[in-house]
Amino acid sequence: QLPLVESGGGLVQAGDSLRLSCAASIRTFNSYAMGWFRQAPGKEREFVAAISWSRGSIYYAEYVKGRFTISRDNAKNTVYLQMNSLKPEDTAVYYCAARLDFSGTYSPPAPMDSWGKGTLVTVSS
Repeated sequence: QLPLVESGGGLVQAGDSLRLSCAASIRTFNSYAMGWFRQAPGKEREFVAAISWSRGSIYYAEYVKGRFTISRDNAKNTVYLQMNSLKPEDTAVYYCAARLDFSGTYSPPAPMDSWGKGTLVTVSS
């Protein structure tokens, strides 16, 4: 289990932006594909975005495409999720996740190996 710690959640208004961060305490961070998932109240957890260790492959769910951007800084062992034009339906607990991926061929919906505890994002209308 990879230690993952999310931060950056909060309460914002519709149309606002937030940037989530996820720090991983491991020296081989650049061997992991990283992703963001979310779980809204009463709903199942769903995929948001993912990025390969080389940044060569990036994936987004349709409902965030064009509004959210995933990125990573391998020197800082951190992955980010920039969320723009937030909508009330984006309200959820956002989880960071990781999957060991030496080949750099990760693609969803391959399951993740490790999960953070989540950070709450609330978007008011």
